[in-house]
Amino acid sequence: MKQKIVDYIKDFLDQRIQTSFDAMQAAQASANEESKSSAGDKYETSRAMGQLDRDMHGLMHEQAKREKAIVERIDMNLVFKKGAVGAFLKTSTGNYFLAVSVGICKIDGENIMIISPQSPIGALLMGKGKGDTFNFRGKEAKIEEIF
Repeated sequence: MKQKIVDYIKDFLDQRIQTSFDAMQAAQASANEESKSSAGDKYETSRAMGQLDRDMHGLMHEQAKREKAIVERIDMNLVFKKGAVGAFLKTSTGNYFLAVSVGICKIDGENIMIISPQSPIGALLMGKGKGDTFNFRGKEAKIEEIF
């Protein structure tokens, strides 16, 4: 199961990397193609907006690459006794995989919330072991299994 989750995350991040790269390239090309017009400042404003778009997509691209590097460092042979990056936790309220923020995915018929350790629930799960309880949004939950 963990390998399927990690593969899903890698595919998701590869798509995000490619999409942000394509958008970054398109924004740069758009900024480069702006031609000087008689409107004066319109040319400079268009180029500046194109550069801002390129920078924004560049940041998204770099973030996705950093997240993929985190996922690639997950040791699939490591057996977890406590919540940590790479741990799959089954709780009384749902299934969680601690890695990077991706959201909900469905693998082998099970909904799995892929979360980062910095997320509110991820922070609660870090360091918790089988049988431990945690309270999230007024609901108490119990960790049933950790893989």
